[in-house]
Amino acid sequence: MRIRDILRRKGDTVATVRPEATVRQLLAVLAEHNIGAAVVSPDGATITGIVSERDVVRRLHDRGAALLDRPVTEIMTAEVRSCAPDDRVEDLRRTMTEHRFRHVPVVLDGRLAGIVSIGDVVKSAIDELQSEREHLVDYIQRAP
Repeated sequence: MRIRDILRRKGDTVATVRPEATVRQLLAVLAEHNIGAAVVSPDGATITGIVSERDVVRRLHDRGAALLDRPVTEIMTAEVRSCAPDDRVEDLRRTMTEHRFRHVPVVLDGRLAGIVSIGDVVKSAIDELQSEREHLVDYIQRAP
């Protein structure tokens, strides 16, 4: 299975926030879309960084409530790992597990084309196993 297969099912919409957005504005976007991370982008196409609920919680602990009025650039991850629509889901699953991150932007021709979460990757694995199971049951039931 390829990343494009996940995007085909879930869609290619990506929640983004501008680099100058405050952490408070970020939290509103995360709550509005019921998501755990947003891509930091000045134009909705290029990637400046990625910022997650975890980033907010960790920095709130260190810096206190004043963080809410600071720009997301102060807490985002600037070195963003991305993937392409033609990448294999199995490879991304391994990378996400090894490097302990939960959201990966999908980039096509240098532009943001979607985002994949660890939940999307796990769901694709479950779907594949279910499909294999159904094929095996069908095969066994048809055997003479």
